[in-house]
Amino acid sequence: FIGDKGKIISSDENSQNPRLIPETKMQAYKRPPKTLPRSIGHHKEWLQACKGGEPAGSAFDYAGPLTEVVLLGNLAIRTGEKLYWDGPNMKCTNVPRANEYVHHQYRQGWTL
Repeated sequence: FIGDKGKIISSDENSQNPRLIPETKMQAYKRPPKTLPRSIGHHKEWLQACKGGEPAGSAFDYAGPLTEVVLLGNLAIRTGEKLYWDGPNMKCTNVPRANEYVHHQYRQGWTL
């Protein structure tokens, strides 16, 4: 991320160790206290949710829209265009050729 006062680089898994640039910003940075509950792991959370426990941190109501946004970024990169997305109808409204990548046409006998 690039801002007016510096940059944030996060190159490790799950952004556990972000770095601020310039280095003077990193030296002055103090991590906030951990206030949110920590995950016991995606798979364990999912299994507990299946057994009637608390919903997983990446439950479908959260992960679905997040995945949609990430895949929309892929569409924008693939088309090289700024896209206007109609989420309820799952289509791009200003670049029609982007829509060919949204839904897959299955071959005969291979439908879901």
